[in-house]
Amino acid sequence: MTLKLQLVRDGKIILEIPLSPMDWPKEKLETEFEAFEEDFQKFSSMFDALSNQTRLRMMRRMVQEEDGTMSFAGFMHDLDLNPKTVWENSRKLSDGGFLKKTGRGTFHCSEFGQSAFITLSLALRRLLESLEEMEDI
Repeated sequence: MTLKLQLVRDGKIILEIPLSPMDWPKEKLETEFEAFEEDFQKFSSMFDALSNQTRLRMMRRMVQEEDGTMSFAGFMHDLDLNPKTVWENSRKLSDGGFLKKTGRGTFHCSEFGQSAFITLSLALRRLLESLEEMEDI
């Protein structure tokens, strides 16, 4: 059985990725792995940014906000965090490209941050669940 991951926009497939190494031409697979290694720092920063429960909660809160904006004080109040925790974790999220400081004490979730967070937290989780279910069959 051949598994493929598809990204579809307005009914049109814009990306299709086989999920088995046997479904890739050897040269193309090698090129993809090399590109991944070249982008390792970017992926490392993203995963590092989301490798903490507080940062996951902060991102979840920002994505749920209609305008994607949250204040420093809002993080402290809504998530029951101290100032040092908000400062350290907002810096990590900024370093990972998930949020930007837009003013004094105000943060905005970037469009990249919103999409990457949903991809890494929801889509990746669902994909892994599906792969695990297939393994059990």
